[in-house]
Amino acid sequence: MDYNTSELCDLFADNVDVVDPIFTSYGGRYSFGGEITTVKCFEDRELIDRVLTEPGDGKVLLIDGGGSLRRALLDAESAQLAVENNWEGVVCYGCVREVDSLSDFDLGILAVNSIPVNADSQGTGDIDVPVNFGGVTFLPEDHLYADSTGVILSPEPLDID
Repeated sequence: MDYNTSELCDLFADNVDVVDPIFTSYGGRYSFGGEITTVKCFEDRELIDRVLTEPGDGKVLLIDGGGSLRRALLDAESAQLAVENNWEGVVCYGCVREVDSLSDFDLGILAVNSIPVNADSQGTGDIDVPVNFGGVTFLPEDHLYADSTGVILSPEPLDID
């Protein structure tokens, strides 16, 4: 489904939070949305790949990587896992790598930047915890909507029919 975040902000002004405009789109899908699952990790990608192996129908993985610009938390292998398990998208407060390949996936991918250095895989971090970045607090099971204009968050699904 395609989302228009500008229209959603107009219709649901009192029910949405707008995330600061800090992301660049790297995936092949420019509009995506769904219930979020959160991962909080710092320069460690193991929990991210573990979550992406689970069914992601109607879900968006929201990664709080602490905004690190030193290591990539997501790459083509992670994107492949996400597509195979039907995730709608990934929003990464951190970096990605293999950006030329990422655009080939039918997956929304937003990140702060890119870097070729891979993150560790030690399994440190937390899954399904509240995280805060971009001027917004994200709670597990909140609903995120993204397009080329921006990212918004709602505690409930937005009825756009």
